[in-house]
Amino acid sequence: MRRSTPAKGLALAVFAALTMTLAAPPATATPPAAAPLAALAAPDISVTNIQAHLTQFQSIATNNGGNRRAGSAGYTASVNYVKARLQAAGYTVSEQYCSSCTYPSNNLIAEWPQGPADQVVMFGAHLDGVSAGPGINDNATGSAALLENALVLASQNPSMTKRVRFAWWTDEEQGLNGSRFYVNSLNATQRGYIKGYYNFDMVGSTNGGYFINRITSTTAAPLKAYWDSLGLQPEENVEGQGRSDDYSFQQGGIPTSGYAAGASARKTSAQATKWGGTANSAYDPCYHRSCDTSSNVSATVLNRNADGIAYAIWQLAVGTGTPTNDFSVSVSPTSASVARGASTTATVSTATTSGSAQTVALSASGAPSGVTVSFSPSSVTSGGSATMTVSASATATTGTFTITVTGTGSVTRTATYTLTVTGTGGCAGGQVIGNGGFESGTSPWTASSGVITNSANQPARTGSYKAWLDGYGSTHTDTLSQSVTVPAGCSTYTLAFYLHIDTAETTTGTAYDKLTVQVGTTTLATYSNLNAASGYVLRSFNVGAYAGQTVTLKFTGTEDSSLQTSFVIDDVTLQAS
Repeated sequence: MRRSTPAKGLALAVFAALTMTLAAPPATATPPAAAPLAALAAPDISVTNIQAHLTQFQSIATNNGGNRRAGSAGYTASVNYVKARLQAAGYTVSEQYCSSCTYPSNNLIAEWPQGPADQVVMFGAHLDGVSAGPGINDNATGSAALLENALVLASQNPSMTKRVRFAWWTDEEQGLNGSRFYVNSLNATQRGYIKGYYNFDMVGSTNGGYFINRITSTTAAPLKAYWDSLGLQPEENVEGQGRSDDYSFQQGGIPTSGYAAGASARKTSAQATKWGGTANSAYDPCYHRSCDTSSNVSATVLNRNADGIAYAIWQLAVGTGTPTNDFSVSVSPTSASVARGASTTATVSTATTSGSAQTVALSASGAPSGVTVSFSPSSVTSGGSATMTVSASATATTGTFTITVTGTGSVTRTATYTLTVTGTGGCAGGQVIGNGGFESGTSPWTASSGVITNSANQPARTGSYKAWLDGYGSTHTDTLSQSVTVPAGCSTYTLAFYLHIDTAETTTGTAYDKLTVQVGTTTLATYSNLNAASGYVLRSFNVGAYAGQTVTLKFTGTEDSSLQTSFVIDDVTLQAS
């Protein structure tokens, strides 16, 4: 949990004081209601398993300078540990790079791929700690309790009435930056899908209490119901108001709640009487200190928090019976143009949204006369993908058409693809990147200041100019982009560039500085200080999926707080033939 910010704490205190009968939920989202009593009983979450995760986080800190601060090697190793466990369990896992964070680094998002995608219940905890110590109670406890809950949900694979999304945030200790970045990245529709966000920050304090965020709200009801069943008499989390990641969601109009066991505030005599522990002592005597180790955790408090999380998940999102087998279908890109006598391709992706994976047969309808649509392979197991090839004959009907892509399994699911057939045949071909050698000034490139340069410190491959991203040895981001129109009707489309990576980093296992290559919204590749080489290396990609489209080619270089890495690019081409 970050240190208190008085203005924000006061704003949230006023908000939390409103009872649920006086405060209507925000218009952008509806608080989740507990499921009927017929919902399956929540499982018991093994505190021994959670403690095993804490041991791993302790080892990660010990092996990486004693801490897991955002942007550090310890934080990256923490992300990798959680990510590997979730992927092995079957979660859809993604990392979101927080470029505006004090220590730029990644949020980790994991979604259980069952339940309606527009009905999401979200559970989060910050994964980073402070630089003073390993950050085990603050906040490996919340992170580990969520991880074990996620693994149990996957192993039981119950039917789902809502979609469950887990998140592990970066840079919380510097001001809730990771969660704020995530919320700000959502559009209004995506925010509306999230029916409640639950936060878990410091849930194993050794002199802990039992605190609930916005305890009187409808959102908090399942959390409170579980602790009430144990006779714990929980209280409002006054100390934590405005100081953890639920505040980012509350500011975004999303209903919030969560558990906490307390930080540096002192336990009162009345609290010690009902909960045990030492009156007039801090809930966590090692808050933000080097002694916040795996020994600084109450197994009893941690166990009650973890089981309460499970109860909330099962009440809010788990149905009864065996999950129905279901899947989804999507097409990327969703539209394209093709000339008579030419063809284009797209990727058809499927995902298991409920129950077990199944065989899905692919077909298409709505193509105009002279246009054929084929799939390779023609059927997939849900979760797999296929290449869709759309071919137009020399006499194909011109115009714009909607093609329906259908997946047929135990149910039928569809996606749409917009196709424009033009009367112009043949391939315009040639090089479509402007000023690919950077010798003609900056146009038509858009670049950060100083990126296109003739500096002798990093020589060009050919000529005098090249694009030099980063190389500062401090936190820095450079970009280089160009809008390109990819001609239709060609057989091959090859994007190529020469890349030289020079670094002062000495690690052989950690990617501290990165270069991302994107076409449109697709990331083609990510390189890092681990790819450093003495000279230029040719990198090439097939970009035929973008035939007939205007897209942006973009290079983004990010550098951490120390030891420079230079990403030097020259002779960029996109050849169509």
